[in-house]
Amino acid sequence: MSPAQPAALPLLSLVVPVYYEEECIAQFIAETGAVLASLPLRHEYVFVDDGSTDQTVAIIKEHARTNPAIRLVELSYNHGKQAAVTAGIAHAKGDYLLYMDPDLQDPPTEIPHFVTELEKGYDLVFGIRREKMDGPLNKLMSSVFWGTLDRFTGLAIPKGLAVMRIFTRRFADQFLQYPEQNRFIEGIFMHIGLKRSTLLIEQRERFAGTSKFNFSRKMNLAFDAIFDFSEKPLKAAVKFGAFLSIAASIFLVGILLAKLFLIEFQAGWPSLIGAIVLGTGIQLFFVGIVAIYIGRIYRETKRRPLFSVKEVTNGVSAPVLH
Repeated sequence: MSPAQPAALPLLSLVVPVYYEEECIAQFIAETGAVLASLPLRHEYVFVDDGSTDQTVAIIKEHARTNPAIRLVELSYNHGKQAAVTAGIAHAKGDYLLYMDPDLQDPPTEIPHFVTELEKGYDLVFGIRREKMDGPLNKLMSSVFWGTLDRFTGLAIPKGLAVMRIFTRRFADQFLQYPEQNRFIEGIFMHIGLKRSTLLIEQRERFAGTSKFNFSRKMNLAFDAIFDFSEKPLKAAVKFGAFLSIAASIFLVGILLAKLFLIEFQAGWPSLIGAIVLGTGIQLFFVGIVAIYIGRIYRETKRRPLFSVKEVTNGVSAPVLH
């Protein structure tokens, strides 16, 4: 009888979307490599380039020539971060998957703490920043972004959420069952449920460059989340419509009583035109809300692929997700 073979060590996949990160990527690989070498785990990198035209791809490919653990998935054009993250998860093979950005604001030295927390029996561990290392304007924009989400979606996303998080293969497989085109990663993560925890981490200054996730993109993402995970805009339209109907009825009754009691008054053209314009504007606004929902339904019914892959270095392309 042959001796029992030792069980293979778990595989940790680092899922890293990149977009114009030529100033950070070499340092990111160096720092994460030093940390990963100290862990009792096998590891792989899954970089997903979202249409960069600088030296980001060239730098990753140069490292991949001497390190087979580095895989690069190049998307054929800029799909947006939500699709890039999805592509990374689809291509990752790990038993554990750790998603982080390459800017090193969430430091690689926290990776062992995430692994330890996950191995307590959780399916997902969110990183929570003790303090956001950003300027006052960025902090204000983030506050508006998360406040908008909390107010209109009811997702109960943890406060101070970092990009860095770790999850199990079971959780990743559940995530890949969500095929929607209009993607909000945090919302999908919360919707999956399973057993989750949080881990406080120390954030540091961005290593180099500037964030590509500006206020406009944040608010677009917030509106995506609202329309994907909440019916509150539609309910607000119904409530406001009911309020206007009641107010108009009271107004008409008031006019009728005024006429009955022979009160002399004459409405002018400006007030009449103003009321018509206001009413038309309100109608168009709420019809627009309904149109947004219908448009999103239209996009979903096309069932187009979530991402288009141009090339994969040190690996093969994952099945297309619809």
